[in-house]
Amino acid sequence: MIVYDLSCATHGHRFEGWFSSSDDFARQSEGGLLTCPQCGCEQIRKAPMAPAVPSKSSHGEALPMASGQPDATKAALEALARMQAQALENSQWVGKDFAERARQMHYGERNSSPIHGEATLADAKEMLDEGIGVAPLPLPVTPPDKLN
Repeated sequence: MIVYDLSCATHGHRFEGWFSSSDDFARQSEGGLLTCPQCGCEQIRKAPMAPAVPSKSSHGEALPMASGQPDATKAALEALARMQAQALENSQWVGKDFAERARQMHYGERNSSPIHGEATLADAKEMLDEGIGVAPLPLPVTPPDKLN
């Protein structure tokens, strides 16, 4: 997991983005999938970040760290991952058919059931405008056909 400080080009709002790799950031950025959570601006760039320099104890030893993150952060991410996994346990992966399937359920053309998949930012905005309850998942999901 890589955490980048990001900012929008419109107002310079700063926020964090979590990505599975630097390639994942590049792919999402090039695909127009990143937006500012405050103003919706789609022109997002990496903001300058201060280097992570661990503090030293009075004995000159580095403080304990886990995967480059403080223990509390690691524990919080693990808890978030467990909650997301539980939520998706009874949810069906529908891939790129997500927007179509969500609309069908919303308009009564298909029985309602928990689903997750992929949608473009434009599709997500349109679904929200139509009153369809959708939300991005906090952590990346690997499609079932891409699992080892």
